[in-house]
Amino acid sequence: MSDPAVTFPAPRRIPYPGGCVLEPGPYALDYLLRWPAELSVRGRVYPEQPIYPLIRELLADPAAHGLTLAEAQAARDRFLELAGQALEAEGGDRRWLEREFGR
Repeated sequence: MSDPAVTFPAPRRIPYPGGCVLEPGPYALDYLLRWPAELSVRGRVYPEQPIYPLIRELLADPAAHGLTLAEAQAARDRFLELAGQALEAEGGDRRWLEREFGR
């Protein structure tokens, strides 16, 4: 199996501030939609970019980033898996992230 065309780390534990902010699940969803990390597309590094919007860009026009649709979808699936685990750890539901990609 070859390395994925798009790579990024798994999110660390969500820095939930507690208190009266939001419930942990919705707060975690909001955090993950803005979560910055280093992402690499075919070796081109995007330092500390919000991952979710960048993956949406890859899905909207994979060829502009040198990807196939399947590679862009694989990046989305990896995000859903990794961010979904972090979201569920805070009491959220990974389907919330899936719904965001459908908007």
